Amino acid sequence: MGGAGFILAINLFVAGLLAAAFMTITRYDVGRASARWLAFGYLLGMAYYAIEFSIPVLDNARPAVVAAFSVFLGATIAFNGGLAHKYQVAPPWLPMLLFLLAASIAVYAVQNLPRQSLVRMMAYQLPYAAMQFVGLGIVWSSGQRRDRLDRVLMAVLGASALQFVSKPFIAAALGGWGANPQAYLQSNYALVSQSLGTVFALAIALLILVIMVRDVVAEVTSKSEMDTLSRLLNRGGFESHAERAMLEAARKGVPVTLVIADLDHFKNINDNFGHASGDRVIEAFAGLLREVAADHHVAGRLGGEEFAIILPGTNLAAARLFAEGTRSAFGTLPVDGLPQDHRCTASFGVAELQPGEGFAGLTRRADEALYQAKRGGRDRVRISLGPARPAVASAG
Repeated sequence: MGGAGFILAINLFVAGLLAAAFMTITRYDVGRASARWLAFGYLLGMAYYAIEFSIPVLDNARPAVVAAFSVFLGATIAFNGGLAHKYQVAPPWLPMLLFLLAASIAVYAVQNLPRQSLVRMMAYQLPYAAMQFVGLGIVWSSGQRRDRLDRVLMAVLGASALQFVSKPFIAAALGGWGANPQAYLQSNYALVSQSLGTVFALAIALLILVIMVRDVVAEVTSKSEMDTLSRLLNRGGFESHAERAMLEAARKGVPVTLVIADLDHFKNINDNFGHASGDRVIEAFAGLLREVAADHHVAGRLGGEEFAIILPGTNLAAARLFAEGTRSAFGTLPVDGLPQDHRCTASFGVAELQPGEGFAGLTRRADEALYQAKRGGRDRVRISLGPARPAVASAG
């Protein structure tokens, strides 16, 4: 076995390992199709390498050559299907399958051309490049936020596509890809081609595995930070996200304000109408917060009937208006399970972050303003003007 044959054997083994890895992921992520399609793609990759191994011993290699091409192109299509499911993009199955059919017919047709013909070599490599560019486009077109790993994956997919484009020229520079299909594995080009394939296949697969692990960890973290009743952040999640929002606001040089709200007479609601009704009041207020909050705001349930929301880029006056609007809207919000004439209310404390102040200090001042709102009769907003100044009432 020559060097190229040895690398081909390694590729067969690697494709099997990657197929097993993605199949293992499907056991723990049964609700998603991405890992299944990726595993199928690497299983097709194994089939491709097995066919390549059989070619040197065949008298008529033309059917096997076309089959190998079609199977490998099918593997890239299955891979793109997995990418599409991963990035929540509709898989372009019909265009890809029609492309597979047309490309396979073209490869069959060019078998009559001289083996070292550039057109013949292009017919093999350009469809692979096209499918890699399709994969890049799938990641690019997804509506999800793309972080550094996703951008690296796009770069590697683009580089992989370009290496397929370059292979006919590499073959020409290295003296061709063998006098016939049976001689392919003995050529210098086969050694280079199979080596490049190994590098890119491993790089792409490992990147996708890391991205999947990243997303699973993010999902687990998100669930651990979520309050199940309100579907807002719990106290730990809120504090973590709020501190990050404060640091980002400080970096940008914009104000940041904290609003803390407490539902009025909540114990009476539980005592008079039952805990199920109390839960619906919490759900109603949380739903209102989600409705009025912008994407960059951070809202959470601190516990019981207490809520908080961080407003980056918002000064004290604007935050006061935000709290007043929320208070007014909640006062008119009907809640299932409560009498139609029953009016739910909430009290609010508002504080703007001061220079040199931390999250604890900001929270303490907002809490003090909330306490003043409670003492002042509830269903009102009070603001903290600073560490050394008393809370100021807002009409409620």
